[in-house]
Amino acid sequence: MALALFDLDNTLLAGDSDHAWMEFLADLGVVDGLEHRRKNDLFYAQYQAGILDIHEFLRFQLAPLAAHPRAVLDAWHRAYLQERVLPMIPARARALIEQHRQRGDVLVIITATNRFVTAPIAQELGVEHLLATEPEEREDGSFTGGVLGIPCFREGKVQRLREWLQETGFSLGESTFYSDSHNDIALLEAVRYPVAVDPDPILRRHAEAQGWPILHLRGDPRSGQR
Repeated sequence: MALALFDLDNTLLAGDSDHAWMEFLADLGVVDGLEHRRKNDLFYAQYQAGILDIHEFLRFQLAPLAAHPRAVLDAWHRAYLQERVLPMIPARARALIEQHRQRGDVLVIITATNRFVTAPIAQELGVEHLLATEPEEREDGSFTGGVLGIPCFREGKVQRLREWLQETGFSLGESTFYSDSHNDIALLEAVRYPVAVDPDPILRRHAEAQGWPILHLRGDPRSGQR
């Protein structure tokens, strides 16, 4: 069966769910707003520049999960999904997913953002399989603030996918991966059909040099859709 792999942030979403979640917590007043926003913006800039220390970022990102009961976090996430995420889902993204679904492809979201943030988003998009960074949980479902296994980021994303392929028996023989970020070049090069989606400048140059298709799910009027 063919695999349709999708990055999430700035690919299927016209925005970053990680950054938006941390902004949502700041708006709720459950974290130090000024300092929290400064660090959130700094880590996001480092991600865009390709210099993010993923473990340092995860210590920042997962700390609020460890500080609050799971039921409270789940309630906050329901509000976050409605208020912040749904407006970030372009109609073309939903249509692309549906196109692959109608073909009978296996749908997979593969993202560096943690599973707590992304699992309800994948469910909203109707994507069954999710590979994400795994926050460590206790038996009661509460979070420790730590990470379980390899973060699903850059080369770690490739490794996590290969482990999943071994577990499921799927292969990359007929596989498409959609991403906006140069941080995903290693995975884009690993699949049969790489597609750059509203790419950042580094990925755009790489995609053009490699002859990869460039797709605009946000309806970029300058470039159209190819």
